[in-house]
Amino acid sequence: MQISDVKENQRELNQLKIKTDELFDSIGIDKIKFRLSELELLVQSDEAWKDQAKFTELNQEISKLKRKIDPWISIKNDIIESLEMIDMALAEGDMELLAEISSNIKLIDERFNELETRELLSDIDDTKDAFITIHPGAGGTESQDWASMLLRMYTRWAEQNKFAVEYIDHTQGDEAGIKSATILIKGEYAYGLLKGETGVHRLVRISPFDANKRRHTSFASVEIIPDVDETIDIDINENDLKIDTYRASGAGGQHVNKTDSAVRITHLPTGIVVQCQNERSQHKNKAFAMKVLKARIYDRRQAELNEKKQESAGEKKDISWGNQIRSYVFQPYTLVKDHRTGEETGSVDFVFDGELNRFLYAYLKNKKNS
Repeated sequence: MQISDVKENQRELNQLKIKTDELFDSIGIDKIKFRLSELELLVQSDEAWKDQAKFTELNQEISKLKRKIDPWISIKNDIIESLEMIDMALAEGDMELLAEISSNIKLIDERFNELETRELLSDIDDTKDAFITIHPGAGGTESQDWASMLLRMYTRWAEQNKFAVEYIDHTQGDEAGIKSATILIKGEYAYGLLKGETGVHRLVRISPFDANKRRHTSFASVEIIPDVDETIDIDINENDLKIDTYRASGAGGQHVNKTDSAVRITHLPTGIVVQCQNERSQHKNKAFAMKVLKARIYDRRQAELNEKKQESAGEKKDISWGNQIRSYVFQPYTLVKDHRTGEETGSVDFVFDGELNRFLYAYLKNKKNS
């Protein structure tokens, strides 16, 4: 390892330290630490032990504050320790240790980017779980297969990032792929991280369904909506609902396929249609469908409020379905490119295996700076 490489490592670490110190101030880490010490004293008091509800509330706040600051304290300590180890390794001429520190710097930088991005998630719904609904565009089997590829991509992303995945609806295509699917990604900041994925996604590849091996372009729409908190009041009149039951076509066992357990609900005033067929009972499917309906109505109301704010501020943004947000190209070259941020990579297979964070983070940073 060259001395010039070591100096570059020191420069990168010092830059990260400066950025971390700046974020410590903007987040108010010292104030949070002081608040933590107050809460930890309170939770040890006789009054807190006598009141179980208060005791639970204090512990929940302590856990929340620790989740907020512990990752930042950890990464700052790692940066300082790495700088000290570089000085020690240089003094002792330990090139093996210098190489080890160099390989760890990339990991520290990735952790910093993730933490920095999460600080951008300050909207009221960002901490919530997220529904993902995927619909293929025109094109039959080809676009239905593309929709199933997107579904796998998001489930793999969820698994890699320690989120739980719950299937709400999954309708198989006639020959391959899916006609539609709705899943729930459960975990803190799921919606905040995924909200920029709403839009049209474009695939260019040589179709496996074309005997002449021609290149095809397919489209699929992705909708991300936040799961509605039970405390949020969404008033739905039963008279405004058209409820249909039908025989489930997806997975679920023979019992599901022999009964009209699947439920489709149409909200007549808005035209919103939701369905659920992944549970064995009609009652459970209806409950899940109502949950999705409430979330979609809430999301539409929030979107209308945002549009009014943009109009009052003199802004006009094109939100038409025709605007693709990202292209995934297999031929004549490999490229995934986000058309809003310019973020791109040639590692298509990694993206389809769930490596989406670079695009999610770029969107959030771009949104903040726009």
